[in-house]
Amino acid sequence: MSVALENILAKAGLKVDANEFLTLVEDAARRLSPPNPDPSHYFSADQRAALTDVGLDLSPRREDEPDFRARTVAAHAVLAEGALSVNDAAKALGVDDSRIRHRLKEGRLTGWKDGGWRLPAWQFAGSGVLPGLEVVLKALPDDQPALVVAAFMSTPQADLVINDQPATPRQWLLSGGDPDHVARLIATLGTPL
Repeated sequence: MSVALENILAKAGLKVDANEFLTLVEDAARRLSPPNPDPSHYFSADQRAALTDVGLDLSPRREDEPDFRARTVAAHAVLAEGALSVNDAAKALGVDDSRIRHRLKEGRLTGWKDGGWRLPAWQFAGSGVLPGLEVVLKALPDDQPALVVAAFMSTPQADLVINDQPATPRQWLLSGGDPDHVARLIATLGTPL
């Protein structure tokens, strides 16, 4: 198993030991949700009635059903593996650790706490930060998890076109695209269509 996993990790360009990656997966699974959550427990009786009236199934996952959490757990493990510590980010940017913490506090960098700050790699480019990052982060709704933001920044958007092809927000910014376009899109994260 670990040889196969090591091959997959290498093909994906992830520089992580297979056992360390499995620890990341286990940690992500433990944090995201219980093994077999009962969705009805998250709602009041009135809310459950309203949701079932419109056709939502609030019953727990059956044993014969695939675990819907698997893809999210894997994505979170990959995000965590590629994230930088405050010290790593400071070295990459050629600044003191305190400058990174200051940028996090001001919303000029983003990250999450996991024993210490973890900063997703998508916001860095070479020896600097992604062009227009501050404009984009200012528009980011506060309630959006790091995984949602990372997925947005790495998913082609129909409104961001480079050479007649939809580009990811990260590609758009790296190519010199207007950060206000990305800011308008990211501001809508978490809102119904």
